[in-house]
Amino acid sequence: MRWPARSSIVILLLSLCSLAAEIHAAETPFAVATYNVENYLDQAVGTRPAKAPESKAKVRESIHELRADVLALQEMGGTNALLELRSTLKSEGLDYPFWEYVNAWDTNIHVAVLSRFPMAARRPHTNESFLLRGRRFHVGRGFAEVEIQVAPQYRFTLLSAHLKSRRQSPYGDEAEIRAEEATILRGIVEARLSANPDINLIVLGDFNDVKDSKPIKILVGPRGRALIDTRPAERNGDSALASVTYFGPRKITWTHYFGKEDTYSRIDYILLSPGMAREWRTNGTYVLAISNWGVASDHRPIVAGFVAEDR
Repeated sequence: MRWPARSSIVILLLSLCSLAAEIHAAETPFAVATYNVENYLDQAVGTRPAKAPESKAKVRESIHELRADVLALQEMGGTNALLELRSTLKSEGLDYPFWEYVNAWDTNIHVAVLSRFPMAARRPHTNESFLLRGRRFHVGRGFAEVEIQVAPQYRFTLLSAHLKSRRQSPYGDEAEIRAEEATILRGIVEARLSANPDINLIVLGDFNDVKDSKPIKILVGPRGRALIDTRPAERNGDSALASVTYFGPRKITWTHYFGKEDTYSRIDYILLSPGMAREWRTNGTYVLAISNWGVASDHRPIVAGFVAEDR
């Protein structure tokens, strides 16, 4: 039997190592999270107080626990507040070199995005409006839209929103306003899906309503073009199926405490296009549950895991 020359063996081994490295790179996991940080203000504005130091520290603790590569934030104050959060996180060992900040009609609180990965494109939506009962309204917090370049061969589009709160408005019905904002956001989703049905798209944020509500149904969309709800839940050991399974497992999924009603509900979401859902890691998707979570915010953050490989 004639064995290959040593140089051929070396070349073969190098080729195998290169192939293994490419496969590993293609399957690199990453995580995307959303977190309403409840009035992260560096100074008081109207009835909104400045964020207390202990509250800021708890927000950072939560973010460190998440270790998300891309983090969408709601209720961020001015740019100074965002930069202070970034710099403090960096001093604690968690660096987000890339960021986006949307300055829309609400001058007090804003949506923002922090990312470990470069942003290949930015399309902030700051001037969207709608007519409701003869009155012109603007989308209060606007929408952040960025394309994230996770790896040379992989990118995804992120749409982040903070829809109208459930607090009553003197200008119009808050549920109707929220539904109109959801309609505009769904219009952006439709435009992206029409341009590329296989687009890697994540739509996330504080949508301020429950699963069966009109705004969420509008945003998820019709059958055949519907977004997939990741439905993060606590990692508390619950694994058994409910006896009535068409509602899904009875896991703990609430993300928000509404003090006025003394209720806990799921109003924060991570929704996926069909293309993005193919890269979704369900075992990397959860609601963060830590002690004294409420010191940070009235919301709990949620995170979803993915692999950087088009499937």
